[in-house]
Amino acid sequence: MGIKKDNKIKIFCKQKRPLVCLTAYNKHMATIVDPFCDLVLVGDSLAMVLYGETNTNNASLQTMIEHGKSVVKGCAKSIVIVDMPKGTYESLPKVALKNAKKILKETGCDGVKLEGGVKISDTIKLLIKNKIPVMGHIGLMPQQVKHPKDYKVKGRSLEEQELIINDLKAVEKAGAFSVVIEAVTEKLANKLTKLSKIKTIGIGASKKCDGQILVTEDLLGFFNKNAKFVKKYADINGFISKAIKRFKSDVIKRKFPSKKNVY
Repeated sequence: MGIKKDNKIKIFCKQKRPLVCLTAYNKHMATIVDPFCDLVLVGDSLAMVLYGETNTNNASLQTMIEHGKSVVKGCAKSIVIVDMPKGTYESLPKVALKNAKKILKETGCDGVKLEGGVKISDTIKLLIKNKIPVMGHIGLMPQQVKHPKDYKVKGRSLEEQELIINDLKAVEKAGAFSVVIEAVTEKLANKLTKLSKIKTIGIGASKKCDGQILVTEDLLGFFNKNAKFVKKYADINGFISKAIKRFKSDVIKRKFPSKKNVY
């Protein structure tokens, strides 16, 4: 028997060591990362990683649900959080509630993640009131990015710092159990973590955050170009290329299939 969902989140929030968080978009990857993670995010980054989009904005609600279903099947211990895609929660709190309920019911996930702070605080409150756990997301918000040049570090100006601090306070007050802080200056990330009463999860922020998250395919080296905050822990791209090159050679030389591979 697994741990109840509300208990899993309580355990996550009480953890004293740095929290380990990664993305997964299907059961197979989820099965690999689950033993090492505290939280697995079904991120709308799948629009870029899997579908070749230039931003996250074209991920649909149903797409997120289908990938969420798959990931939940592969996770035994980690919290599974599903991103609410752009256009599913910003307009009205009641619309967000309907869509969040649909995500939880159809995927069996533990909660949802929403981008924003002050502007969506009422929405977060409504979801929490209806027993839907919410993870916040402040700083750089990919759903608001329209062009690659818009991927900029946040918090360099005093005005930006104040806005982001207000977003943190709004998310926290609304009842979110945790918040992702993306692409902000180290100094601001440190300040946010010190101010925060909920767990802060950094991506391009600071090692002083309560935890860290990366896109799994980025750290595995699937792509040649990555943001500065990505550290490559493997070169899967190169490994796959070498394997396929050997396959090609065996096919051309008629070494494959061999007697071991035929019936």
